Amino acid sequence: MKKLVWNALALSVALGSGAAQAWTLEEAAAPYKGTEIKAIFLDRPGYAAAIKLLPEFEKKTGIKVNYEIIPYENTREQEVLRFSSAEPLDVVLTDVVWIGEFAGNGWLEPITTFTKDAKLADPDLKLDGFFPILLESFGSWDNQTYGLPFDNYSGLLFYNKCMLKDAGFDKPPATWDELLKVYAPKLTDKSKDRYAYALQSRRGETQSADSFMRFLWPFGGSLLDANFKSNLNSKASQEGLQFRQDLMKFMPPGIVDYDHNEAVNALAQGKVAMITEWSAFYSTLADPAKSKITDCLAVATEPKGPAGLKPALGGFSLGVNANSGDKQKAAAWLFIQWVTSEAMAKPYLEAGGVSGRMSVYKDPDVQKKYPFVQPMVTSWEGGVPDYRPRFPQWPEISEVVGENGTSIMLGKSSVEAGAKAIGSKMEDILKKAGYYDGKVKLLK
Repeated sequence: MKKLVWNALALSVALGSGAAQAWTLEEAAAPYKGTEIKAIFLDRPGYAAAIKLLPEFEKKTGIKVNYEIIPYENTREQEVLRFSSAEPLDVVLTDVVWIGEFAGNGWLEPITTFTKDAKLADPDLKLDGFFPILLESFGSWDNQTYGLPFDNYSGLLFYNKCMLKDAGFDKPPATWDELLKVYAPKLTDKSKDRYAYALQSRRGETQSADSFMRFLWPFGGSLLDANFKSNLNSKASQEGLQFRQDLMKFMPPGIVDYDHNEAVNALAQGKVAMITEWSAFYSTLADPAKSKITDCLAVATEPKGPAGLKPALGGFSLGVNANSGDKQKAAAWLFIQWVTSEAMAKPYLEAGGVSGRMSVYKDPDVQKKYPFVQPMVTSWEGGVPDYRPRFPQWPEISEVVGENGTSIMLGKSSVEAGAKAIGSKMEDILKKAGYYDGKVKLLK
């Protein structure tokens, strides 16, 4: 009996001791109280959500997060400049197609620097709690993790169910072919400035990623083949790019100047019936102050192509600048770890962001409240293509795709000629980088 009592007492002391020593954000941040860190954010809902939550982090830690909001098209250039300048940048925003360049050049600190430090590593970090495709695509390079998924997207079909109903449809188009041939003619009335579909296509990354690439994979095409040679003049790629041209007849005039905000606003104001946009824009379209169609808003997966459901994949990770000071590195990590944590997933979602955590989307209340969740999770779990190569040369190739993709849409060059021009210039870039002589490891 005495032995049992002693064992119970020993267990109680051990548990009490463990509880007393349990990791807390407040204790981890104590050495960094008063530290200021710098971050770059975008003018998008996910960043507005993080900003809403910042006071909580700053109150708990005493760490000040200074942020600058920069247009997406200027973000990579600004970050690259700051990697080698005296201007501070501690929290690095990394697009899915920048990870190869940033990690390959040693600009990002591997997260093992922090996860191996018991004073900084939250035991509840749970890297396996992120959707695998997000952690792999946005935060990892060459078998090393450099950032945690933040503000992640799947391409989704947002549509005005009232406009579709008035045109005789009780559900969205299941395929791209159905959208073009059945839905688009009935949903377009140019005399009333009403159109079936808007595709964000402004020259730059929006053109190369959100417009041009979106129609390759669903049709069985791709930018490159397995040997990193252009695949743009293959039959499947040509069919996808020609489909985009055919669909332009049912888009608003000036579509080549539409960025995300213009496409989202066109749907929100009732000018178009459908858009394929990132999941992050649901909060904008569901906001009565910004949208006239809140009662008519509905969401589905992107339409299927001949090759099946191949939706767009986009988003970012947050990482730590390898060139920052030790205090700034630690403080930046504590912020990144906190804002992407499972504990903050629901508050982030409720503030208008899109979490990369799996657990939050299993909540029945979340599924009911946010209709974009189910199609987004279906897209992520089904696996989306690596439709934008993540290698370091992507920014240079993106410029080529953006220029020639716009030229194709404007009719200044044919689909075939434009694709050939992109392929030739793209192969020149990759040849100079050593992709065809064995000097470069072929990583995507």
